[in-house]
Amino acid sequence: MMKKMMKRTSAVLLGASLMLTTVVPVIHAEEQLQPQVPSISPWAIETLNEGEKYGIFPMEWYYDGFLEEISVDKVNELLALTEKKIATLGLAENKQYKPVSVKNDNTRGDIVKHMYNIVARYDLPVGKDAIQFMKEQNILQGSPNGLHLEKKATTQQAVILAVRFIKSTYALAEQGSKGVAWVVEDEDTTVYLLGSIHLGTPDLYPFDKKLVTAFNESDALLVEANILDTKALEYYSEKALYTEGKTLKDAVAPETYAKLEQVAKLYDLPMDQLTMQKPWMLSSALSMLAMDDSFGLTPQEMTMHGIDVYFLLNAQLQQKPVIELEGVKAQVDMFDALSPEAQEQSLVAVLDSIISPSDENQSKILKEWFTSWNKGNVEEFAKSFQAMEGTSSEFNKMLFGLRDEQMAKKIMNVLEEKEGKYFVVVGSGHFLVDKNIRYHLEKSGYNVKPFYQ
Repeated sequence: MMKKMMKRTSAVLLGASLMLTTVVPVIHAEEQLQPQVPSISPWAIETLNEGEKYGIFPMEWYYDGFLEEISVDKVNELLALTEKKIATLGLAENKQYKPVSVKNDNTRGDIVKHMYNIVARYDLPVGKDAIQFMKEQNILQGSPNGLHLEKKATTQQAVILAVRFIKSTYALAEQGSKGVAWVVEDEDTTVYLLGSIHLGTPDLYPFDKKLVTAFNESDALLVEANILDTKALEYYSEKALYTEGKTLKDAVAPETYAKLEQVAKLYDLPMDQLTMQKPWMLSSALSMLAMDDSFGLTPQEMTMHGIDVYFLLNAQLQQKPVIELEGVKAQVDMFDALSPEAQEQSLVAVLDSIISPSDENQSKILKEWFTSWNKGNVEEFAKSFQAMEGTSSEFNKMLFGLRDEQMAKKIMNVLEEKEGKYFVVVGSGHFLVDKNIRYHLEKSGYNVKPFYQ
């Protein structure tokens, strides 16, 4: 029984921390921005943003001769990680495979031949002409002056080729993360509903072509909160910190404070900074420490691989309008309005999960969610999520319930008042808990259908 209660507590806190960890690492990242400006061509930004999610090149490359001729070491690393990414598709082998010859001279033509040899070993319709295949798939793109096959590739060019190649191969294989998704429509409006996980890993990318096409064709993106809004993040920072000489020590029991000191010592964290944060912020900031390092990513990296962030960044790059269903300010006020008892309870649970981790830790739960989300297995995702639901509490009532009803009303307003296509991305739980967004839409007479039929 105790183990089951700990499992549920961990899941509830995971749901809350995933809501806020989309904000906390962004704030910290802004505080630690590198002073130098990355060397990136403006035309390449959207493709590079996509490629950053694939895990095929380190961000440090941006600051290390990105627009200069690529080194042998970088080519080898890029090709090895690209090959590993394609191998995860688990495709059947092409028994007639014969590699095309390569010179290893780091030219544009040679790099695409290396990539062709990666995909040609699998049973896919790639033909026998490497250059022709790469042109047909829009992987190899030239200028009015030609393809420049004999020209040495820059690091940027090589990375761009690899990103296009991976995206194309996933599409050819009809693979890619499908997500948990639905669609609702009336006479002149279509609304796509995508359940998000606020953290992620490279294994979730790229997404299924049908899902990305639905987003690209939509007139606007609807999210819980636009965490890229600088003013909203400033509000978050202001509300999350104590003022007028008060600290966390004044707000929690001595036993709770002692546990925080233990965690601070364990991870070499500065107590003077921790005690300036309110319990609800600390619960979020520290919850990532409860995870093991099985994902091999920092909290900031997992946040930047989050599904919400992916679509928010792409909306920004495509100059697509972003409509908030709640907003950062509303979410911050919601957490800040929790009673002192509920805030301390959540903090204690996070501290306990760090000091005495259970078998059902956040990493294990997240792995289950990532797997189900990748496969588009809504039933398995719902089963995993619903099994984690805790008992009724002030914390749970804050996370769901009224929020789902209010977000559903705003989505219905879009259906009733607007024309076109709209893409909604909110936490998956808001489509899966009791009396969720889908429930309220259906109660009002709308037919919510699975996105994949």
